[in-house]
Amino acid sequence: MLEPTDAMILLVPVLPIAIWAAWSDLKAMKIPNASVLAMAAVWPLLGWFVVPTWALWFWGFALMAVVFVAGFLLYLTGTFGAGDAKFAAAMAGLFVGGDIGEILLITFVCMVGALFLHRLLRSLPFVRNATPDWESWTRRRYFPFGLALSAIVVFYLLAAIWPQG
Repeated sequence: MLEPTDAMILLVPVLPIAIWAAWSDLKAMKIPNASVLAMAAVWPLLGWFVVPTWALWFWGFALMAVVFVAGFLLYLTGTFGAGDAKFAAAMAGLFVGGDIGEILLITFVCMVGALFLHRLLRSLPFVRNATPDWESWTRRRYFPFGLALSAIVVFYLLAAIWPQG
């Protein structure tokens, strides 16, 4: 698990990128490649600074590659969008050395929470009227997974910053 200061260092660039990806996915059902590249740049630029060993930093790249392959396979089956697969791979390095139980819990809560929040907001007329051109409101079979992915990485970093009891 990251130290609070290290998580804060990562959160500074990650938060605006995550908001950008989530917003774009909600609006157009696409995660821009520029946001994927920005997220992918965080690990090479800052990862070496926040992990205790070079070996762990290199494992971050291995984790990114594994998630990329898994995401590509999910894309081929129609389970995952291409942007979702790329964005998941781009943020994967940040989770290296983390507690798998905590990561899975955050993933589950963020996925269910994002789905619930999206469906709730989609059903509110004032939200629909304020964002009439958002494609995610009208595509019934699809879900803007960038919202969940962004929440996962942000809440993971916030959990590392939050004081442990």
